[in-house]
Amino acid sequence: MEAKFFRFLKLVGVGFKARSESQGRELFLKLGYSHEVQFTTPPAVRVFCFKPNIICCTGIDKDRVHQFAGAVRSCKPPEVYKGKGILYFDEVIKLKPGKKQKK
Repeated sequence: MEAKFFRFLKLVGVGFKARSESQGRELFLKLGYSHEVQFTTPPAVRVFCFKPNIICCTGIDKDRVHQFAGAVRSCKPPEVYKGKGILYFDEVIKLKPGKKQKK
């Protein structure tokens, strides 16, 4: 399979880690839950982890690659106050200010 389409995801947060097994067919995520989150990729998609916090979804079908990346991102979307979660690599989120402290 020659990969033509890529989608990179970035895990931001303390203890958030990813690993891939079975030649890119399974993805395991540690996202602060009491268990690991497991994904099995569709037939036209492969997943590779370059670092524990960077995931690369590749494949020959653009729609399936983006759909799988969206499914992975939806299990821990970015938080607007601290920016923790799963982000697309080129995504920039605008952080909200916290509560003002009374003096």
